[in-house]
Amino acid sequence: MLASCFGCDSQLRYYASVNPRTEYVNLSASDGTSLRAYVAHPEGKPRAGLLVFQEAFGVNAHIRDVTERFAREGYLSISPELFHRSAPGFEAAYTSFAEVMPHMQALTDAGLAADIQAAYQWLKNGEAKDLPVGATGYCMGGRTSIQAALTVPLQCAISYYGGGIAPSPMFPDLLSRLKDLKAPTMYFWGGLDAHIGPDAVQAVATTLNETKKDYVNVVFSAADHGFFCDARASYNPVAAKQAWALTLEFFKLHLASAAKKADA
Repeated sequence: MLASCFGCDSQLRYYASVNPRTEYVNLSASDGTSLRAYVAHPEGKPRAGLLVFQEAFGVNAHIRDVTERFAREGYLSISPELFHRSAPGFEAAYTSFAEVMPHMQALTDAGLAADIQAAYQWLKNGEAKDLPVGATGYCMGGRTSIQAALTVPLQCAISYYGGGIAPSPMFPDLLSRLKDLKAPTMYFWGGLDAHIGPDAVQAVATTLNETKKDYVNVVFSAADHGFFCDARASYNPVAAKQAWALTLEFFKLHLASAAKKADA
């Protein structure tokens, strides 16, 4: 379990002992498909809603754990299964990239937009009705998090090593759309990431600068792709802990402030 932003031993014991209520819910997308999503509920009233987008390996044990971590921080968190059109309930080992390729190739931005809207509406139709909503995601979910900020009215979004924001052989890039961002965004990259090199990282930063967007760009020089995932060989505990602290503070600043304005 990762420590919270200013975690002490007592906080760590608390987080380890509290198991949020979890469930799977079924969502209806605007293209006529249905999808399952994993939901983790915080204790008491949520401070905000949160979209959590999967890696290419499915809404697996790691993504479910991350969704629960955010619930422990007070966020009503939902992680939709993005491969539902080609493989409902899909999960794969981190060493089985060839297994995930057909499902990644089957994704479309139109389909992802429908899934984003379905998960967002679930939040807004329930406990997060009057609350701000943010997003985060990992690997292909990092790109989806930024697409979410372009699709629904989020207060902020965070991308962890999001391949395909800059030009990529896997996805149409989002560079030309970043001018339409209306929410602050944060980007985490691994300096050793051979999948997303410094040119791609710079392309994202340059576009955000040129379009005068509010963003934070963080490169962990000693970290590789997937550094946040403690189930991967590339896991970097130092970078993961630092990224988690920055993530919680970013959400605290942008989601909590939005909630206060809504209550005023």
